[in-house]
Amino acid sequence: MRNERDNPQAEAAAHTADPRPSRPGRAIADVVQRWTAAGRRRFIASELGSLPVVLVLVAVWIVFQLLNPNFLSPRNLSNLSVDIVGTGLIAVGIVFVLLIGELDLSVGSISGLAAAAFAVLNVNNGVPEWLAIILALLVGTAAGTVQGFSVAKTRVPAFVVTLAGLLTWNGLMLYMLRTSGTINLDENGLVAKLTSYYFSNEGVAYGVAAFAAGLVFLMSYRDRRRRQAMGLPHRSLRSIGARTGLLAVVAFAAAYVLNRFQGLPLALLIFLALVGGLDVVLRRTPYGRQVYALGGGIEAARRASLSVVRVQTAVLAVSGTMAAVGGLFLASRITSVSQSSGSGVLLLNAIAAAVIGGTSLFGGRGTTWSAVLGALIIQSIASGMAITDTPIALQFVITGGVLFAAAVIDALSRRSQEAHGRA
Repeated sequence: MRNERDNPQAEAAAHTADPRPSRPGRAIADVVQRWTAAGRRRFIASELGSLPVVLVLVAVWIVFQLLNPNFLSPRNLSNLSVDIVGTGLIAVGIVFVLLIGELDLSVGSISGLAAAAFAVLNVNNGVPEWLAIILALLVGTAAGTVQGFSVAKTRVPAFVVTLAGLLTWNGLMLYMLRTSGTINLDENGLVAKLTSYYFSNEGVAYGVAAFAAGLVFLMSYRDRRRRQAMGLPHRSLRSIGARTGLLAVVAFAAAYVLNRFQGLPLALLIFLALVGGLDVVLRRTPYGRQVYALGGGIEAARRASLSVVRVQTAVLAVSGTMAAVGGLFLASRITSVSQSSGSGVLLLNAIAAAVIGGTSLFGGRGTTWSAVLGALIIQSIASGMAITDTPIALQFVITGGVLFAAAVIDALSRRSQEAHGRA
């Protein structure tokens, strides 16, 4: 009788390994396969969220770290976290305007006007700082309200109205400063401390990181319970835990880096608090839902009995207010206000930050956190260029290229969503 060695088929079967992996291996393979399939679906449907922006930011940091090892030093990152605040706050206001499919070209001039109003009131006329700050913010709110009401009532495109505002508010700022040209602020005053004060106690930075992670978990959990009770799709507890864990890692890593220099900057704390608060307003209030609805189409919003005039006016008022806040932080950074305040590339950088961060130019898509990511990318490029002694002209070229790429991606994303019935 022939044995298995004499049978080629039996010998081949005996030496052929089981193609299926072990049970743990199959589980890992299944998870990877599901994630890959989900990522492919999201890519095809253009629903990757902020992932491309984060990848661009990481790439920028890696490139400049290779060019100069001091780029990711605690000192430079701490300075970067303060430098993004002024432009970032203005960009947050622009996000509101972009969400309704409009564009505000006056934010740079409004920021300069508010800073000039504060300086004239406080330094030249002796008005208390706290009152001068409030009046300066009201100047920005009033300018934005006038523009918003004009857009809503005349139905002239916002970019035309705000272009006129750019010239008007800039002229008013020059009139207020007159021949003085530059007004130096008190270096020990309240406004100056907005960007110069640091919480040196390490526990403050770690406490803020823990509070942020806990708050995100609680809000996500409450949202899950609410959607579950209504029978709507909701995230699993595992997904919420993973997202919160990732946020906690980033937050505590940032706190560790900041504590290696001078601690948590007051400017960064205020910035994140304002961004988080406005994000809640946009995503969890009736007003925020009206803003997104208006971005989906004005005629559809009117037929749904939405007060278009009120929403458009409020959106431009928010933009003007945030421009005023950003103007005070920019003045705080250099402790002075001059005739060049609010001019230069400030407007372009603020708009670029909102668009690069992921806010759609077509309206209806974006969050306040988009401005944070966009401002980080723009300021990282500027900081990297500075420490590597790269010509400023190249900075403009790179920033323009990133902005163009973001606009193209936004257009392709919208086209893909229309093809999939999601736009």
